[in-house]
Amino acid sequence: MSDEGERLQKVLARLGFGSRRICEELIADGRVTVDGVVAELGRRVDVDADVVVAVDGAPVGIKPDLVYYLLNKPAGVITTANDPQKRSTVVEIVPREPRVFSVGRLDGDTEGLLLMTNDGQLAHRLTHPSFGVEKEYLAEVAGQPSRGAIRQLRDGIELEDGPTARARVSAVQPSMLRITIHEGRNRQVRRMCEAVGHPVKRLVRTRIGSLVDPKLKPGEWRDLSREEVRALEVVVGDEKSDRPK
Repeated sequence: MSDEGERLQKVLARLGFGSRRICEELIADGRVTVDGVVAELGRRVDVDADVVVAVDGAPVGIKPDLVYYLLNKPAGVITTANDPQKRSTVVEIVPREPRVFSVGRLDGDTEGLLLMTNDGQLAHRLTHPSFGVEKEYLAEVAGQPSRGAIRQLRDGIELEDGPTARARVSAVQPSMLRITIHEGRNRQVRRMCEAVGHPVKRLVRTRIGSLVDPKLKPGEWRDLSREEVRALEVVVGDEKSDRPK
């Protein structure tokens, strides 16, 4: 057992898992692993090393400089770090240091919630299709989709890059749809709606997994709470086999 680094219970307590005594109990109960091996009391970890600490199977970010921002992206702002056309980018809205990147993308015309972080491990799990993290959108569309069109969207649409998975779709208003998907294809919601004859006029992402914030205005951002980060870690703790019905 390494004598270097911080005691594991101290690291977990700092991350909000409870007092050091409670974190010691988590370790004693075998609920904490380091690089896939069940940790023992007295275990130390180097928070700057590339190790994976997990609680109840959910990896947790232990590096001290990890940050998590929730941004309400306005229309006209793009999610790349640099743009040759000199358009506004999301990295210009949030703090420059430490450097962060967007988790997934929203096209320039799409508005709504975007997670930005320097936690590569969590970002990978949130975007990898095997974890099936849900994204919810409100789509204002041309015309008034019929029940048949909504059923098509729910059952899956044949696109040029293959059929979409089942989605949850409901009509909020005659020309407004709430669409929940777990895939991350390029402009997927727009292409789905266009395929059933109702092109999108305005698209807003309202939820990423467990993340929602109806009070966050376009162009505003905030830090995620420790509880919000933990909820995301739990969502992607294990690969999901279930999909939206």
